Amino acid sequence: MKKMQLSTKILIGLGAGILAGILLQGSPAVANAWIKPFGTLFLNLIKMIIVPLVLASLVVGTCGLGDVKKLGRIGGKTMAYYLLTTAFAVILGLILANIFSVGAGFVLPSDVKAAEASKMPSVIDTLLNIIPTNPIKAASDGNMLQIIAFALILGSGIVVLGDKGKPVFDFFDSLAEISYKITGGIMILAPYAVFALITPVVASNGPKVLLPLLSVIIIVYVGCALHAALVYSGTLMAFAKFSPMKFFKGIFPAQAIAFTTCSSSATLPVNMQCTEENLGVPKSISSFVLPLGATINMDGTALYQGVCALFIANVYGLDLTIAQQATIVLTATLASIGTAGVPGAGLIMLTMVLQTVGLPLEGLALVAGIDRILDMARTTINITGDSACAVIIAASENELDRDCQIKHTYSA
Repeated sequence: MKKMQLSTKILIGLGAGILAGILLQGSPAVANAWIKPFGTLFLNLIKMIIVPLVLASLVVGTCGLGDVKKLGRIGGKTMAYYLLTTAFAVILGLILANIFSVGAGFVLPSDVKAAEASKMPSVIDTLLNIIPTNPIKAASDGNMLQIIAFALILGSGIVVLGDKGKPVFDFFDSLAEISYKITGGIMILAPYAVFALITPVVASNGPKVLLPLLSVIIIVYVGCALHAALVYSGTLMAFAKFSPMKFFKGIFPAQAIAFTTCSSSATLPVNMQCTEENLGVPKSISSFVLPLGATINMDGTALYQGVCALFIANVYGLDLTIAQQATIVLTATLASIGTAGVPGAGLIMLTMVLQTVGLPLEGLALVAGIDRILDMARTTINITGDSACAVIIAASENELDRDCQIKHTYSA
């Protein structure tokens, strides 16, 4: 008798969690006290393995590219794809928010509290902070951008050194394989974690609470769906001659994890497996493109910035000029480079965007209550863009295994 696939188990866990959340709407404290800890345990296990996984896989991926010229070529194409799709996402969010006048007629609550402003770092500071002064501290702090920079530099040094660098490469290759094995064991818990994570969200955010902000939720979800259908499907067909149906079917397990954990970093291990084993992307490319995307590719988050900025402006009766909306596009695109792939990071970005265009930071309180609901959609789009980029890069390098069949690696 065939074992049930993990993607099916995840879907069952998701449905069961939604049902349990509805039943526990009257007592969300029960869900938070007795069910959520199991989901938190899963996230802690993922966080435990994420630093060695990213460091080792990026070093191995950089070395696997073979030469520095290829590294520069693939890195350039990857960065271009990520930044262009992020800019398009925030533009799409602004267009939808303008067309449907998101937030129009919303009654401002009387208990809105001011949010503490975050200082917007300059472009120079952002670039300087990419290079770690202490790689060990960067790993300890979980600073993914600095870890990525160190891994790329270290991998490039191993490539240039040649045979003398092989012992170091072998160490990281072994560490990467160990990390993959540990990740596989952790993923067995995924269906139960999905149940434990979704239940308190539904219990705490019932339909009556979400109804006044339903327009924001609908527009963000519709925008994310349109971005996937237009941008990812379009670029996959145009640049990789790859079937969108096969693509979305192949990454469904990763999307399910992203939807419930709201963390690009936590989803990275399963996203790497889906991209390699279901979509035919070689490990040398996936281990470079995907960890990079988990940190700097924030298409869903950027789209959310555009929608929420317009929503807050409408609620306060403020009109944003074309120049101010263009500033939102630029700020959201650049801010995505340094935003951590963890739950709630979008609110930090939104603070920067509001401050840049002069919108009241009190508006954060309006969307903070539904941020988790919005985070589900935007994180799913974030990791979907990572995989789409990996497929396109592999196709451009003539390294995509087009005969690869979906293997359902996640059966347990």
